[in-house]
Amino acid sequence: MVRRFGLIHATALNMTNMIGIGPFITIPLLMSALGGPQAMLGWLVALVIVISDSMVWSELGAAMPGSGGSFGYLRQGYGAETVGRLMGFLFVWQFVLSGPLEIASGYIGFSQYLGYLWKGITARQTILVVTIIGLANLALLYRRIKSIATITVALWIGTIVTVIVVVVTGARHFDPRVAFDFPPGAFTFSLGFLLGLGAASRIGVYDYLGYYDVCYIGDEVANPGRVIPRSILISTALVAVIYLAINLSIIGVVPWRDFVPAASRPQSKFIVSLFMERMYGPGVATMFTAMVLWTAFGSVFALLLGYSRVPYAAAKDGYFFKVFARLHPSQGFPNVSLVVLGVLSILAGFVSLGMVIDALITTRILVQFIGQIGAVTLLRRRAPDMPRPYRMWLYPLPSLVALLGWIFIFATTPPTVVAFGLGALVLGAVCFGAWSWKGRTWPFEARRLAA
Repeated sequence: MVRRFGLIHATALNMTNMIGIGPFITIPLLMSALGGPQAMLGWLVALVIVISDSMVWSELGAAMPGSGGSFGYLRQGYGAETVGRLMGFLFVWQFVLSGPLEIASGYIGFSQYLGYLWKGITARQTILVVTIIGLANLALLYRRIKSIATITVALWIGTIVTVIVVVVTGARHFDPRVAFDFPPGAFTFSLGFLLGLGAASRIGVYDYLGYYDVCYIGDEVANPGRVIPRSILISTALVAVIYLAINLSIIGVVPWRDFVPAASRPQSKFIVSLFMERMYGPGVATMFTAMVLWTAFGSVFALLLGYSRVPYAAAKDGYFFKVFARLHPSQGFPNVSLVVLGVLSILAGFVSLGMVIDALITTRILVQFIGQIGAVTLLRRRAPDMPRPYRMWLYPLPSLVALLGWIFIFATTPPTVVAFGLGALVLGAVCFGAWSWKGRTWPFEARRLAA
């Protein structure tokens, strides 16, 4: 791998992934979670969790800048030859499920906004759109990293332009009476309020996903000890400001009752297009919808780029099927991993957006997010002399805040989704046992692997 990603490229990758289509498709879901603008509290809870967790990623990414991100962190943190094998395997196992789900959410968002231009689009036609966009994304990424870095910046510019148009328009027409039109009893504390806050926080976390995307291509980042933590922290701070501006811009113009509950409001699928139509008419809204589609594509491009490196890194180190360790013979990128995740992402795009968001967040919390908090703690104790270009500020406070936040989100997730996440985890553990027994590796017969 050639280290060509600098600070601008890395920040662009993270921000393109983070902004993407998320805030344009989740505002109706967010407002529906608590039935009004008080749902912004969930967005703030998510922000606290993400800022705290970004410090976990920054320390791990700067200390271990290799492709694969969490896979390497979990393996080293829990012991490469023992429990780290299990954690590494479970991460890749859940990633094969959650990674395509996250990419698929971008495909779903693309098809929803295309519905503003393509009136009366049917379910079968939507599936066709998801398939075509997924194949186009795969084709663009089937090349060496040098050209991809340029494409990433180009998509980032399109994303930023789209965001600026929304924020400027909202600022010019913002009405606080519309934005803060709270329903009766909006802040009455109850179990229902707590569950709604958890749902809103889950959607908020989904919007922020991607603040760590650069960690998955650590082998391709120049000066990683400096670039990785800075790109994570810069992109998180900037996107927090951007999200606040986007959310207030939209709910300050379009009354929330017009798209809540989202399930019974068809126009909620393209809320930003409706926003622009009310301000400037259908002509401008049509042009802006095209910009949103550009943003959606930029998001899935960044996701598939970073995520395709994860199974590759695991296979290269002997933790996953060997076929995933193959590189393109002339271009030098993990072609097998790219194609497999790309195809699975297309298939995952055939289900509903709400189901995709709940499933992907739930499957990641236990092994990846909470697991990495444990890895940081263990490495601090077991390897105090490890070079750490970046050290978590106020350690261990950010780790504890992130841990409590992830537990809250998991505990307020619908039982059926929790069952899915736990079931996938148990099945992964069973498969790990069978795989280890067949290969006579830990815990059946320890075999030394390269650290």
